[in-house]
Order: sequence, then C-alpha cells, then structure tokens
Amino acid sequence: MSRAVSQVDVHEFVDSASVDAAVFGLRPDYHAMVLAVAGLEAGPSDEASEALLVAAEASARAALREHPVQELPHVAAWRDAYRAFGAKPQRTRNSLEALVRRAESGLPRVNRLTDIYNAISVLHQVPLGGEDLLRYVGAPRLAHATGQEAFDTASGGEAVIEHPEPGEVVWRDDQGVTCRRWNWRQGRRTQLSDSTTAAFFVLDALAPLDNAALGAAADDLATHLAELGPGVTIARRQISGGTPPVSA
Repeated sequence: MSRAVSQVDVHEFVDSASVDAAVFGLRPDYHAMVLAVAGLEAGPSDEASEALLVAAEASARAALREHPVQELPHVAAWRDAYRAFGAKPQRTRNSLEALVRRAESGLPRVNRLTDIYNAISVLHQVPLGGEDLLRYVGAPRLAHATGQEAFDTASGGEAVIEHPEPGEVVWRDDQGVTCRRWNWRQGRRTQLSDSTTAAFFVLDALAPLDNAALGAAADDLATHLAELGPGVTIARRQISGGTPPVSA
C-alpha cells in the first residue's frame, strides 16, 4: 500500500534506501545521493522553473562547444557503465545524455518539480531522477533485475507492463521497477505530477564526478526545493560502496 501523507518520515525513507553489493561489484566507483522531501506545494511550470531551465540550456550549449555529448566526462562514464550490464548506450541513453541532447533545441517543460530536477541535472552534469514518494511501496533499492519484475510504462499512448532484462541494473521497490537501466527510464506509477507533495530524488555519480561535486548538486537541488512551500522538510544521505544500508 502506498503511504498516506501523515505517514511520511523523510529521514526514515532515505535511511531505508540501499544499493546491492553486486552493483558496487559492477562499478566500485558508484556513489549516490538520495533526498526525500515532504511539504511540497507542487504545481505547473512557473517563472522560477523557467529561468532555471534557460540557465541549464545555456550551460549545455557551452559544454557542447568544448566536447561532443558522448565525450562529456560523466556522460562517457555512464556509457561505459551501461555496456557493463549489457545495455547499448546508443539505443538507451542515460538520463544525463538524453537531457543534454535535448537542451540545444529546448528542455521539456513539465511541472515545477520535474523542471527543477532536470535543470539541476544538466547544470551539474549528473543523472538525477525524481519520483512521488507517496507512491512507493516499501524501500527504494538499486539491484540487478531477475527479469520478473513489473515495470509500468506506456507504448503508443497505451499503458503497458514491461519487464527488465535479467541482470539489468534497476531501481525498484516492493511492487516493481521504478526506473530501468539505472537511470534510463522511470515508470508511470511513481512519476511526479502537479499534485505531488512528497518526493524522492536520486543523484547517480561515477568517477570523475567526486563527492564534492555530488554534494554541490544536492545542495543546489535542496535550495530550490526548499522554496516550494513554507513547510518543506528535506532529508538526504550519500550511499557508496563503503556505506551499509541503514535500518529504518
């Protein structure tokens, strides 16, 4: 059962997040920052989120004047990670690469929460996903898929249930996959909306993005989220190969 608003404990939620040891075996340099946020006053895109997206688009254009997108350091690292678990990065691009490629012609305008995290992703060159915390069933965790897990998505405008490839790296909860191929595509069940009041964010990092850069991206995200209501509460936690799961 999904959580009720009154049951949200952002500190408990981030403490429950975990990464399977086998994922660190695949990429020992992987480290993530997870944030849980409650008390949000969500809504459609506004002037503030528009300004942030415009800044991100300018940042992407500047970066692409120096390197083609596939040679941007963090994009290249994620391409290697995708190959390591059998994905083809030319066909299934990590979320950072997908956004940078779109930035030249214009990033999508979705809603305030989505606009903010997309902009922070591009500005700090880090894959960043955001989902509705209240739609989670159990704890979030990153693991290799068995291939039996359910992933709710859309095809041709119709809702469909897909399944990840065995061995694919996925974020999931007790009900199924919430994001396929590490940070490629998020499911519909936990997607953010104009009515989201509690959210969960994951910032995925590989070398050469170090802890200081990851922390700076999380700081920037938290600053903008804190502006989305007088009662916003935020909890965050970094997870790396030397960080064991924290029991709730």
